[in-house]
Amino acid sequence: MSRETKGYTFIELTVVIFLIGLTLVLTVPRFRYAILTDDLKTTVRRMVGTVRSLRNEAVREQKVYSLRFDLESNRFWIESANMTDEERTGACEKAFQLPAGVRILDVWRREKGKEVAGETAIRFTKKGYIEESVIHLGTEDNRQFTLILSPFLGAVKTYDRYVDIETTL
Repeated sequence: MSRETKGYTFIELTVVIFLIGLTLVLTVPRFRYAILTDDLKTTVRRMVGTVRSLRNEAVREQKVYSLRFDLESNRFWIESANMTDEERTGACEKAFQLPAGVRILDVWRREKGKEVAGETAIRFTKKGYIEESVIHLGTEDNRQFTLILSPFLGAVKTYDRYVDIETTL
């Protein structure tokens, strides 16, 4: 071969492939944990989606809905104002169970204050108004999220820490 042929040697290519592989081995598990398997973030995304879709449903169907929480068993479900007792029982039985490491710390509502035990509900009106409320979620390793529901805009603000609404008012 002539000296003017340009290219990479086998050793250079091997080193580059090794470094790319090492980078992937070190970063993919962290990425997968942070995006795909973080139960707290998944629960927050699900709850935000539920709030948005429930608000839209209330306006579209012209019904009053409630997002109900059982704070002791870490479950939530949807009820409509015109449901029968049998339908309410069925909705409660089909409630979304939060993952094992995630729990509802408390729910704050303007009318009731902070509730840490029992059942509570956030109302969604026919006009799309949401009862002003805050939902706090946490994990066993002390990570916390705050969801603040805006009454008129239907927006949900999320914070990756505990925001105490009572001290900010």
